[in-house]
This record gives sequence, structure tokens and C-alpha cells, in this order.
Amino acid sequence: MERSVRWATADDTQAFGRRLGGLLHGGDVLVLTGDLGAGKTTLTQGIAEGLGVRGPITSPTFVIARVHPSLVGGPELVHVDAYRLGSSLELDDLDLDADLDASVTIVEWGAGLAEQLSETRLELTITGDDVRTAHLVGVGGRWDDVLDALAPSGSAG
Repeated sequence: MERSVRWATADDTQAFGRRLGGLLHGGDVLVLTGDLGAGKTTLTQGIAEGLGVRGPITSPTFVIARVHPSLVGGPELVHVDAYRLGSSLELDDLDLDADLDASVTIVEWGAGLAEQLSETRLELTITGDDVRTAHLVGVGGRWDDVLDALAPSGSAG
């Protein structure tokens, strides 16, 4: 299933992220793609709020991965920045498999690298300058209900 969503502001991006975060559970993998400044970390901040995890949420570019524990008894957030990784083998070396079933895992810059993490995942590609468009592709049946729940925000798909 696929959907497209548009955001005019960073606040819109975070609000969408909060809604999405409220629909996620342990084992979910999200792969975020977009140019520098596209809003990947802004979206992750909103998702983190929706999940109720400890912040602050900043791009883990230099540490590659950060774990944010839940403040509300839900899944923790594993936030990965694969920008500096050269291959899926390097991503595999992070040993994320241990956290996958219990955590929500978000991989920025993960296209072409993170697909190995899960057969079911949500792929989000963010494009645009002033108004952002996010193209969401759910891989696996898990995402049909999630994308349907997000549709009332003016999505088209």
C-alpha cells in the first residue's frame, strides 16, 4: 500500500510524526530517505513524541545509533543514521537485530541498506523544498491499517 502526504511546515511534519508514532509498536522498522534538510530528523522527533520516549531526539550522524527508552511503558526507539555507512554489512555490525522485536527502529539514509532488517517495513521518501511531500510505501500487510489510519490528514494514495 502507498500514500503521499504533504507538509507545509516543520510543525506539520512533527504533527504527522506524532500521529504515526501513536500507531507504531515493537518490531516496526521505518526507513527514511531524503536529501540533507528534508525533514527526516524532524519527522523522527514527532514519532518519538507519539511513542513517548526520552529525548532529546537529534540526528545520530556521528554515533550512528541512539536508543531512546520509553517513558510510558511502550517500545523504545532505536534511531539510526546510516549516512556514513558504506554497506549493509556495516549496518549489520551494529547488531540491531537484538533490539528489533522490542523496539521501533528508524533508519535515516537507510534505502539500499536497511531492507535486510525486516521483511515488513515502512519506507518514507521525503522530497521538496518549501512544501515537503512524503511518499509512504508499506512493505508487508502490517502497514495497510497504519496507512489507512493516517489517511484523514489529507493524504492521497
